[in-house]
Amino acid sequence: MKKAAAGMGLVLGLALLAGCGSNDAATVETPAATETPAATTDTPVADAATSPSIVNDNDAFLNAISAKGTWIIAVLNDMTIDQDLVLDGQFENKGEPARKIALYAQDADRNVTARYTLTAPKLTVNSENARIQGGTFKGDVYVTANGFQVVDATVEGNLYFSTQEQLDAFKLEDGAKVTGETAVKAE
Repeated sequence: MKKAAAGMGLVLGLALLAGCGSNDAATVETPAATETPAATTDTPVADAATSPSIVNDNDAFLNAISAKGTWIIAVLNDMTIDQDLVLDGQFENKGEPARKIALYAQDADRNVTARYTLTAPKLTVNSENARIQGGTFKGDVYVTANGFQVVDATVEGNLYFSTQEQLDAFKLEDGAKVTGETAVKAE
C-alpha cells in the first residue's frame, strides 16, 4: 500500500512538474514572439506607420542610420560621434523614398520645443530623398543620392554632391543654411 501511495505521489509530482515546465516554455516563447515584430521593422522597406528610431546615444544612432534602421532618426540630445557617418538604406514614407535625421523635439501640436547638434567629421548620405531637419549638423556632408534636403536646419561645414544634377536640384528650406562651401566633389 505504501509503495502504491508513493508511486501515485511520484506520478502526481511529475505531472505537476510537467505542467510547470509547459508554463515556463510558454513564458520563454512570449518574449520571442514580441521580439519578432521588432525584427521585421528593421527591414529597409519601412513606411510612416513604422515608429521612428528615437536615439540618445552613439550606438543607437549608428544603428538607426544603417540600412537596418528606420526611415526617421529622432535625436533626443546633442551628440558627438568621433567617426564618419553613413546614412544608408532605402526607406519609404507614404509610399515615397524618404529618410530623415530629426535634430529636434516637438510637442503634440508639432511645435519645435528643442534643437540639437550632431557633430561628426563627415556624413555620407546614400539614402534617396534624405533630409537633415530642425537642428545643426557640424561636419562635412557628402551626398551620393538624389533628393537631399536641409530643412529648418544648419550644416556647419561643407556640403558636397556627387553630381551636378543633385546640386542643381538641392534647395535649402524653411531658413536652412550651409556655412561652408556647397559644390560638386567626389569623395
